Amino acid sequence: MSTTTEKSFKEQLLEGIPSRLPPKTTGRSQVSHAPARKQILTDEEKRLALRNALRYFPKDWHGELAADFAEELNTYGRIYMYRFKPSYPMYARPIGDYPARTPQTAAIMLMIQNNLDPSVAQHPDELITYGGNGAVFQNWAQYLLTMQYLATMTETQTLHMYSGHPLGLFPSSKDAPRVVITNGMMIPNYSKPDDWERFNALGVTQYGQMTAGSYMYIGPQGIVHGTTITVMNAFRRVLSSGEGPEGKLFLTSGLGGMSGAQPKAGNIAGCVTVCAEVNPAAARKRHEQGWVDELHDSLSQLVLRTRKAMKGKEVVSLAYVGNVVDVWEQFLEEDIFVSLGSDQTSLHNPWAGGYYPAGMGFEEANTLMVKDPGQFKVRVQESLRKQVALINAHAEKGTYFFDYGNAFLLEASKAGADVMAGNTADFRYPSYVQDILGPLCFDYGFGPFRWVCTSCDPEDLRKTDQIAIEVMRSIREHAPEEIRQQMQDNIHWIEQAERNNLVVGSQARILYADAEGRTAIALAFNEAIRKCRLNAPVVLGRDHHDVSGTDSPFRETSNIYDGSKYTADMAIHNVIGDSFRGATWVSIHNGGGVGWGEVINGGFGMVLDGSEAAAGRIRKMLFYDVNNGIARRSWARNPEALFAIKREMERTPEMKVTLPFLVDDDLIDKVYKKQYP
Repeated sequence: MSTTTEKSFKEQLLEGIPSRLPPKTTGRSQVSHAPARKQILTDEEKRLALRNALRYFPKDWHGELAADFAEELNTYGRIYMYRFKPSYPMYARPIGDYPARTPQTAAIMLMIQNNLDPSVAQHPDELITYGGNGAVFQNWAQYLLTMQYLATMTETQTLHMYSGHPLGLFPSSKDAPRVVITNGMMIPNYSKPDDWERFNALGVTQYGQMTAGSYMYIGPQGIVHGTTITVMNAFRRVLSSGEGPEGKLFLTSGLGGMSGAQPKAGNIAGCVTVCAEVNPAAARKRHEQGWVDELHDSLSQLVLRTRKAMKGKEVVSLAYVGNVVDVWEQFLEEDIFVSLGSDQTSLHNPWAGGYYPAGMGFEEANTLMVKDPGQFKVRVQESLRKQVALINAHAEKGTYFFDYGNAFLLEASKAGADVMAGNTADFRYPSYVQDILGPLCFDYGFGPFRWVCTSCDPEDLRKTDQIAIEVMRSIREHAPEEIRQQMQDNIHWIEQAERNNLVVGSQARILYADAEGRTAIALAFNEAIRKCRLNAPVVLGRDHHDVSGTDSPFRETSNIYDGSKYTADMAIHNVIGDSFRGATWVSIHNGGGVGWGEVINGGFGMVLDGSEAAAGRIRKMLFYDVNNGIARRSWARNPEALFAIKREMERTPEMKVTLPFLVDDDLIDKVYKKQYP
């Protein structure tokens, strides 16, 4: 009798939901698993969750599966359908290994599998890529159906994805996106954290993070570069002229998905990095992958090692397996000066494993999280108040602390921590976007452009690196002074990329580039594919954490000061505009990065196949994808964005953007005092 395990990889993909019911799994695999979610559903809602899960399967399976899924729901707070996880290894294969009718859909299948690769994903069995809850799908049935649709669809069909659920294939056109993705798009009054818990447990929505649910995550490399730029420029803010970061300390926390990039970024920037992580498995994983140099589980030994590294001006990253609050406290008592401080725990998800309270072990906290979520919340908020008090004490000694866009200051303020500025409206510490990435990068159009070589051949990646270096050097020759530092930082990055062993999973690369750079690099890739210098198509994309893709008042748009930072028009226009200008797939999400209900972000993927049609899509879509955001930022009167959009309009007469007339603040003050004495 044939079983799914006897079928080939291609046969399993084409089959979708297996024709025979797989046996129940005997246990979860030996990978990192998502913590059990709190039991938030009523009895009737639990029945509804079971009905929702069973609708993926034939009725004669329901008796056995109902008991199986009820057990999962009771044990883990979610129905993941573990028994339907495929037997084949999960990783990005060369594009020719996928049974697709178009290279575009084969590339998407590659990207999905990369997001679920155990070497890439944070909790692969739960289909979670990073951030504690950033999911590609809600369950394994959705994965199986989606891969089947992608394997069989034509270039005149579009697959529509509703929060991980493949709604179906619809007739469209060759110029339409092959996939349209939404994640967590809620009616506004239903975007509180408990709403996510409830509706996700019901199986009707998911948290796609930024690049997990849009199939564009490329491992920690994706955030290493942004963190490197942030750390380098943070040091430039605090160091004297001619002084370098050698021997200076950067203290932070988090070694999970995206946060695991911090030690590597510190090494590239050239400082001493101490990064705390409460999950021993996550710390070991990053150490084994070479993303952090040393592991320490003794605070006293950490103090000695940190002093030695600072004195010797070493470039080294030290992971402390424990709580960062203890490190802040110990370093204060030991008078170890912290030049830069930040936090990269997943505080967008504070009550379900995104942040672990001080004074508790990892397993103890996981147990409390499920058994007494109210008390767990109390402990988290106590810990946040203590952490902020310690950071404030360090800041009084000269530490430059910045919020790294993980909702740290937001959740600390909700906990009653002393994080508010004197005006009681703003935080006392800046978002890194306000001080660094916003004015230095986003307003000029620089953001996290990325590509993936679908051949899975490291040699292709080397060739694309060299192409990108040549293009960037050429552009630098005529770049205005305002963006020369950004150009040089990115040339340095791409020159050093291979030797820093940044690849985890797919053969991917990232660099910060503006519209001119992205377009020129993409066109050069497309030409290299046409001439067979590259062995297979290249996927283009970006993090949603970019110039235009995301409306996030506490991160990406935190340096928008005209009152519009709480609006989300830009992200919506971005995904709509990209969809008819040539994107292969588009996505729009609620919640990625800083929390459910706190952000709307959009993304895209584009497959380059060497054709003239691909070249046309590059010119139209990449141009709009960047300049949509610059136009919005210039309307907010951001000086750097005004410079960038005026320069672009000179180069591109077809673009006409509404520009603001600048108002004299003295006039406003005069009128205000007269009307409101």
